[in-house]
Amino acid sequence: MAENDVRQRKVRLGDLLVQAGLINDEQLQQALQSQKISGAKLGRAVVDLGFVSEVQLLTALSEQLRIPFIELKHFKLDAQLVQSLPEAMARRFRAIVLSREGGGLLVGMSDPLDLFALDELERVLKTRVQPAVVRESELLSSLDGLYRRTSEIASLAGELEGSLQESDFDLSKLGAESTSDAPVVRLLQTLFEDAVQMKASDIHIEPDEGVVRIRQRIDGVLNEQVMNEHRVASALVMRLKIMSGLDISEKRLPQDGRFNIRVRNRSIDVRVSTMPVQHGESVVMRLLDQSGGLFNLDHTGMPADMLARFRRLLQRPFGMVLVTGPTGSGKTTTLYAGLAELNSPEKKIITVEDPVEYRLPRVNQVQVNPKIELTFGRVLRAALRQDPDIVLVGEMRDQETAEIGLRAALTGHLVLSTLHTNDAQTSAMRLVDMGAEPFLVATALNAVLAQRLVRRVCENCMQEQQADPQQLAWLERLHGGSLAGKVFRHGAGCHQCHNTGYNGRVGVYELLEMDEPMIAALRRNDPQAFAEAARANPHYRPLAACALDYALAGVTSIDEVLKVCATLTDVDSL
Repeated sequence: MAENDVRQRKVRLGDLLVQAGLINDEQLQQALQSQKISGAKLGRAVVDLGFVSEVQLLTALSEQLRIPFIELKHFKLDAQLVQSLPEAMARRFRAIVLSREGGGLLVGMSDPLDLFALDELERVLKTRVQPAVVRESELLSSLDGLYRRTSEIASLAGELEGSLQESDFDLSKLGAESTSDAPVVRLLQTLFEDAVQMKASDIHIEPDEGVVRIRQRIDGVLNEQVMNEHRVASALVMRLKIMSGLDISEKRLPQDGRFNIRVRNRSIDVRVSTMPVQHGESVVMRLLDQSGGLFNLDHTGMPADMLARFRRLLQRPFGMVLVTGPTGSGKTTTLYAGLAELNSPEKKIITVEDPVEYRLPRVNQVQVNPKIELTFGRVLRAALRQDPDIVLVGEMRDQETAEIGLRAALTGHLVLSTLHTNDAQTSAMRLVDMGAEPFLVATALNAVLAQRLVRRVCENCMQEQQADPQQLAWLERLHGGSLAGKVFRHGAGCHQCHNTGYNGRVGVYELLEMDEPMIAALRRNDPQAFAEAARANPHYRPLAACALDYALAGVTSIDEVLKVCATLTDVDSL
């Protein structure tokens, strides 16, 4: 058998690669030296040094050991079978159970030459193990998706419910427990671990009649877990209030706080919002990963020509650039990505936010506090006396903020801000509607970037999709021509995308740079003429058309394009 062949021959990877002609003796010695320093496995050292590619290495292992090389993204995994191997062991030995085969189990391994791992896997699985070679990156990604914490969360919730029934004491005492093995602490830890593993942006804890709902927002869509242990909600809320420094005795009013935790070696800022509801208090937590590094503009998904124009706008010494879109459309991420590029010792940057989301070194970040009258307007006035080059205003909320920001843009400052409008065309006129003088907007505003986030079709379960006649008519109108014969894609649902058909999101953008006809229409306060001038701009391409480009490229689905169209007010202009 193949696995016996591996064990009997005691093959060494270095010798195998030399025999296969992939590396020479000198490169092997260099890789062994690198391995001693880094402590990594030899295979990783050889790949990192650029001597062989990962595919060449794995193919050589497959051929020499006569075992299969399996690409997990094309393999249909059985979640129950995978979980027959404990997660700790799967991660330790970089192994995943693939299928039942020949009276034993086929197990994918990133290092099938690890004889100790093979013996341990057989001991735990209590059956014969046949190794297969898999990519380490695909293996780890699959483990993240398949070893969910849902059963552990349910188990801990039951344990916590039991402890609450056994000792009918005040919940505040439970909330004050600081021991890490308290059921409420372990339940929260597990909740956060599951959310970080699933790349969730928010966690919702919602008490209902007889149940508590835990919901996670993943790729913009909520995923729900319902638990019958409804009493745990009060304990969770109490503990979260203590962690956030909130008033545990106040249950009638909404409260906001924040705290920082480490989850899976990542630093996570948690913004907490509580609100009284019919059956207790609802809690929503926004998770902000501080250790993952900010996105840079290259990772936003902006088309190359638009990205070059946006970068030029950010390099201008003064003027206002607005990023607009509904809540959750990625405006803050785009602005921070731009700030990260501008952040240098030569430039003084001040941000005015509510609240401060991501922390940037060298940037003076101020959080507004209306309770002590530290408003956007007041902070912005003070910020302009601090000799800034660049000012970021979290949001243009009122006339005062808009006018101060516009005047700052006229007096030698680059001002970046966000606005809650549906598209770029309506944003300039919205500033006028808020009370800003039309001539001020026309003179100070450089450009508006509107954006949305659409979900990416999962590459693992991607299938062709035909648009129905009604959809096709709508898309052809949007495209301005025939789409007959064009192939669209959608996801059927698999383990890698948690049966949603989507995996991750990508930004959809429209960039409107002010030109003379638009500026003239703004000065006259003529919305109709402004919209016509915007559509006539040769560089302007609407959001919906950008979303359709992604659908035609197979990146997103027809449904996601139609979802973008549904958020636009002036659909007829498409």
